[in-house]
Amino acid sequence: MIALRGDYKLHKYNNMEKSKGLGDTIEKITKATGIKKVVDTVAKATGKGCGCNKRKNTLNDMFPYNPSGGWLSQRYR
Repeated sequence: MIALRGDYKLHKYNNMEKSKGLGDTIEKITKATGIKKVVDTVAKATGKGCGCNKRKNTLNDMFPYNPSGGWLSQRYR
């Protein structure tokens, strides 16, 4: 979907990859609000990783939007 006035941001976010789980959604929110950029800057300045990818993958595994392989499907089998 493209806005009538040609809004680039709207077009950009509508073409994003679909979220696999909660971790992907949180990543999109932190990028859109600018939190991700701040975290990356602090991580670079301190020389320590933020652990964002590990956290994202863990949340995607725990809370998938397609629960065929997540803990919900295992719990209700």
